[in-house]
Amino acid sequence: MDTVATADRVEKHVYNPSPQGLPAMPKTPFIHRMMRFTGRLRFIFGPAVSSPLDHEMTPENKALLASQQAASQAFITATRPDGSTYLVPRDPDDQSLR
Repeated sequence: MDTVATADRVEKHVYNPSPQGLPAMPKTPFIHRMMRFTGRLRFIFGPAVSSPLDHEMTPENKALLASQQAASQAFITATRPDGSTYLVPRDPDDQSLR
């Protein structure tokens, strides 16, 4: 293994000796070959699928959002003197967290 030092980095090359007597070429690490292959796949197939954020909400999503907002409004956040926080029900008769 040879070490090549340049001004900004040190590179280590692993040489794969050639049985034909040709000059030895540095062996490319597996991770570099895999990243190059997946980059070529992304070039052909495009990036991973992501859904747009500006789509219309379905009635199911609207109902779910309303129920989550109502559940979050049922509690208030109390702060202890040490700075930690905890949830307290707005209704004093609610025993769900106790």
